[in-house]
Amino acid sequence: MRVRGNDYRVLQPPERFTPELRVSVIVPAYGGQDQLNLVLAALDRQTYPAELTEIIVVDNGSSPPLTLPSGSAARLLVCEQPGRAAARNAGLAEASGDVIHWLDSDVVLTSGAVEAHMRWHHAAPYLVVTGYIRFTDAPVPVSLPDDLERAFEPAEPHAWIVDLVERTNGLTDNPQRPFSLHVGGATSVNARLVEAAGPMDDELILGQDTEMGYRLAQAGAVFVPEPRARAYHLGPTMRMRDKQRIDRVSHAFVADRIPAYRWLRSHPSRQWKVPYVAAVLDGTAGYDVVRPAVDALLAGTVPDVSVTLVGPWASLERDRRAPLKDPSLELVLVHGHYLHEGRVCLAETGEPDPGAPYVLRLPPGWAPGEDSLARLLDLARDEGLGLVNVLLDESEQGVVSARLERVSAFARAALVVRPGESLDDAVDDVSGVSWVEGETYGFTREPGEPAGRRSAYRTRVDAQAEAARLAKEVERLRGQVTKWRDESKRWRKSAVELRREVGTLRRKLSAANRAQPGMRALLSTTVKRALGKKPRT
Repeated sequence: MRVRGNDYRVLQPPERFTPELRVSVIVPAYGGQDQLNLVLAALDRQTYPAELTEIIVVDNGSSPPLTLPSGSAARLLVCEQPGRAAARNAGLAEASGDVIHWLDSDVVLTSGAVEAHMRWHHAAPYLVVTGYIRFTDAPVPVSLPDDLERAFEPAEPHAWIVDLVERTNGLTDNPQRPFSLHVGGATSVNARLVEAAGPMDDELILGQDTEMGYRLAQAGAVFVPEPRARAYHLGPTMRMRDKQRIDRVSHAFVADRIPAYRWLRSHPSRQWKVPYVAAVLDGTAGYDVVRPAVDALLAGTVPDVSVTLVGPWASLERDRRAPLKDPSLELVLVHGHYLHEGRVCLAETGEPDPGAPYVLRLPPGWAPGEDSLARLLDLARDEGLGLVNVLLDESEQGVVSARLERVSAFARAALVVRPGESLDDAVDDVSGVSWVEGETYGFTREPGEPAGRRSAYRTRVDAQAEAARLAKEVERLRGQVTKWRDESKRWRKSAVELRREVGTLRRKLSAANRAQPGMRALLSTTVKRALGKKPRT
């Protein structure tokens, strides 16, 4: 069964299953011997088979050094390099399990927690499962209590994770950043996913869990919250104690590595370590063909973009004696023109930065408009698409198209594609595929000179804002017109009634003149007063 987006509910793992997969529980620790003893005691009580469970404790420079309780089945490693990421990587290098289970040295698992994780991993080989942690201020007991709930309750839930799960229907409603669920306190990951994503980034000061979660998503992971995998955190976390300062430090580093955190990339033109979009073009198509397309991309309304020009750059030799007769002149011109442009990479193959969420593959001879890429991204994000094909030309020779690919969707499709099946068809199953007209989205064979970054985008945004303002003004004016119409009807009604009264008075005047000529002056005065005129004196 294939998972579309992050809707893991289609997997429906059985309540009872035959355990077959090995799990490696990696526990980095720095001090806290008493807490570690409780954590290891809780691991000894797990209902998942002990013969399929490997426990690796990594002492990250504790003083005095940590020791294992008597009879513990765990292995103890020492990692002198400071930092939890380094300690986890040291344990990861020694792990042999099919599943890697990260566990903090102050998180005590309930007895069925590991089994609740492994139930999912037996259903699919590309899952990241996170348990539900509750934070307790109860005193640390000398030995592990038989009843953890009685000993550690009342406890506070991980409010941020609970909120994320609840507002996305358990992470199934096409959440934009499901990888945020990857927290190292009690999360398990298929080992092949870890191998594809790579180890934890030990250059980061904070935010390593989230950054690795992002790379796991890029590798095709599905993220599953499992409420039955319950655990207790002994005391509050560092983030709970000082969230604002922790976020400040974390955001300063992860912004460079996680393009999905768009709000951290508010600068309109700076470069980032991992781009949001990686464009791939044929650098051998000729200088006059390559340059307009590259310049159009760099001048577009999506500044967070890199361009990979594919060509035999390593073998390029310049003929300095007769440059105009150089058979490689076109390559030389492209190479020289973009060699020092920071957002252009001259590469031998068409494999862009694997961390970029999106890849745009643009055929020779075509260039996007200023707002083309922004509009394609809006479409892909809004509809959760894994591939947007842009029809550029169609003839007897075939179809010419550009492609906007979501990297995570293609990685997932590669994990589930069947022999002989098109990868695009698998992408359609796990994420969705759409076709659009290139002309509608501003692609052209004859691009003009770049008009200045953000002009088209700003024009569109300003136009939308102006349209909204005008819509409000129209509603206001409609209200005024309705009011005036009501007033006009009321005044027209009054005028009609007045004319009727005047007519009545005039008829009475005529009748009085005929009957009694002396009454004329009196009735005339009465009529003039009714009409608002001063009578003559």
